[in-house]
Amino acid sequence: MSNERTSMLCPNCRMLISTRESQCPFCGLKAPAARWRQLPVFRLFADPALLIKVLIGVNIGMFALSLVLDLRMTRLSPNPLQFLSPSDQSLLVLGATGTIPIDRFHRWWTLISASYLHGGILHIFFNMAAFWQLAPLIIREYGASRMFTIYTLGGVAGFGLSYLAGVQLTIGASAGVCGLVGAALYYGKSRGGTYGSAIYKQVGMWVIIMFVFGLLAPGINNWGHGGGIVAGALLGFLLGYGERKRERAIHKTLAAVCLAATGLVLTWAVLTSLYYRFV
Repeated sequence: MSNERTSMLCPNCRMLISTRESQCPFCGLKAPAARWRQLPVFRLFADPALLIKVLIGVNIGMFALSLVLDLRMTRLSPNPLQFLSPSDQSLLVLGATGTIPIDRFHRWWTLISASYLHGGILHIFFNMAAFWQLAPLIIREYGASRMFTIYTLGGVAGFGLSYLAGVQLTIGASAGVCGLVGAALYYGKSRGGTYGSAIYKQVGMWVIIMFVFGLLAPGINNWGHGGGIVAGALLGFLLGYGERKRERAIHKTLAAVCLAATGLVLTWAVLTSLYYRFV
């Protein structure tokens, strides 16, 4: 008897299909049985829980590295807002963005890397807590691929707007998280009904609280937050959500491009920071 499998789960839509299919009959994914589609990078988008954990893990890893790079300048203040704050030098070499990195050093790639850097233990805690709450909602309604694309491009758009507004140095996952907020607002408003209205009202209240806090607390990048929200709503409209547009191969491809760009940028940031630190 042959042990060769005759059926499998489509890497994109997770529907049961034949391994001989040249194209998934449910979502249109071409060559679903190709070996390269079984690589961990492609499996990542098929496991939403793993995707969320990996993104949080990368943020924590980058935060830890920012502390280790310049331990002498790491702040251990009893003030919880400043406790375990990496130095500006560490953040700069690891990919903080703003007019200083972009205009002086032409580091446009920092529009991506800045989303994975944080200025203190409370900063990363609150951003990751918000991401942990919002990401499952966006994955449920948009799919994992579209969630990651919205998170990535929302961060780029938010930091791009803050650069145009003249913000000198800025970091944090909040611009990308605000991209998810914008997508949730669009979904709730577009879908309507009891469920959609509840999401729209709840997320809308978060936005109001966030901007009030941003006006009262110093150092909050409201330009980044606002740009992320607008970009997230626009991306939600362009990419569509699950009830109106099933997640297709083009969504997977766009997410893969965002993942590749993020991986290359963060790898470059880590290698160059280690070079500046130890060479």
